[in-house]
Amino acid sequence: MRIAFLIIVVLHGLIHLFGFVKGFGFKEVEELTLPISKPLGIFWLTATVLFIIYGILHYANNKYAWFFGLFAVVISQILVVIFWKDAKFGTIPNLIVLIVSLVSLGSFLIKSEFINRVNNDFSANNTLSTEILTESDIANLPEAVKKYLHYTKSVGQPKVKNFRAEFVGGIRGNPTDKYMSLQSVQYNFYQSPSRYFYMTASKMGLPSTGLHLYQTKTATFEVKLLNWFKVVNAKGDKMNQAETVTLLNDMCFIAPATLIDSRISWEIIDDTTVKALFSNGDISISALLFFNEKGELINFNSNDRFETDGKKYVNYPWETPVQNYRMINGYLLPSKAKLIYQRPDGDFTYGELEYKSVKYNLTNIEN
Repeated sequence: MRIAFLIIVVLHGLIHLFGFVKGFGFKEVEELTLPISKPLGIFWLTATVLFIIYGILHYANNKYAWFFGLFAVVISQILVVIFWKDAKFGTIPNLIVLIVSLVSLGSFLIKSEFINRVNNDFSANNTLSTEILTESDIANLPEAVKKYLHYTKSVGQPKVKNFRAEFVGGIRGNPTDKYMSLQSVQYNFYQSPSRYFYMTASKMGLPSTGLHLYQTKTATFEVKLLNWFKVVNAKGDKMNQAETVTLLNDMCFIAPATLIDSRISWEIIDDTTVKALFSNGDISISALLFFNEKGELINFNSNDRFETDGKKYVNYPWETPVQNYRMINGYLLPSKAKLIYQRPDGDFTYGELEYKSVKYNLTNIEN
């Protein structure tokens, strides 16, 4: 698809050379019956150059490709209007490039907000100690949690003040839907808990972008179809609580070293089950953590999260069973997870994720 679009854009750009050729008198162009001056010939050539640059940058997935696309369309469509009799059909490819460029611009704006939030935290929310995690640091934790921290190789490594994680997987809105493929990039900070989750997905071939933001105990979640049309807009007290649960879930599975956080208190249920109670300001949530005999954390279950489409919020038990522990950047972590709401009519698995990478204690954002 990307190659086909590149070919269409380049060919459309090259067609504009006819106007340049006629304007400078290099050759008579029968398809263009109206006279073209040399100044207008320069505009035809400029359109050619801009379309070719745009096609190459779009193919290379350059984040600024949209700028050249929009500029090219403006110049080209002005020429089409001036020479409507000869060039009116150029409106069709211009419209295609306009739509694709606007979609890219929407993605750029959403990604820019994500980047700005993350950069702000690197500047103002990133001074926690990264000294080595020792036995004394975990002394007051439940035995199952201690065993887990040893199993994941967290003890003896630096404490975690932030992480960057990439995921691939699938997500859906209803049990009968097919999974939409997704890719995501996420940053978490733990001095003042924050979480920034950017994802791209595709539904019926149409791109969409989602952005979770959790900062200063306030959470929002937006999904925009074609990167402009808001189809999910979740916010408010219930969303703040729900994302606090997600933050604790990340601590458990992605950054186990953060389980020494003083904002967590513990209740021992049995040898392989503990209850974690996490408070962030006036928000308090809890979850049950289930371990196996090897020391692996295999499931996380909370009654404090809400399933939402941005309009209604339904409080179903939420669990994230994991599997396939493997070494990821020096830590033994689960590499696959399912996201499940335990609805009254049966469990609804709405997401499946797999790690691409995890990095800890970064000093600046990585693109």
